[in-house]
Amino acid sequence: MTDMFAMRRANGDWFALEDDGRLRVPLFHSAHEALMARLRTVEMLLFSPIELDAKLLNEIVGGRSEVDFCVINDPFASLTRGLRLPQSQLASLLTSAAIPA
Repeated sequence: MTDMFAMRRANGDWFALEDDGRLRVPLFHSAHEALMARLRTVEMLLFSPIELDAKLLNEIVGGRSEVDFCVINDPFASLTRGLRLPQSQLASLLTSAAIPA
């Protein structure tokens, strides 16, 4: 699980859902899965999949502590269902993926 994609609009906004006062950013395993999820979710139509790296992760979080990430394993399921991934674990995965073996 090295590649993760989030949805970003042309103006730089990131797609996130509100969940009990916190933002939940859905993550996808491929750009194709993100595009398939976009077909089902009208709010995502203006967003495009962007491959995450550590720099973009920091941009999404922007110093806020109320941001959660959710890995969507089935792009045809609800975006509220998925594996919650703490920011620290996601940062570790992205950093290890960037280091060549």
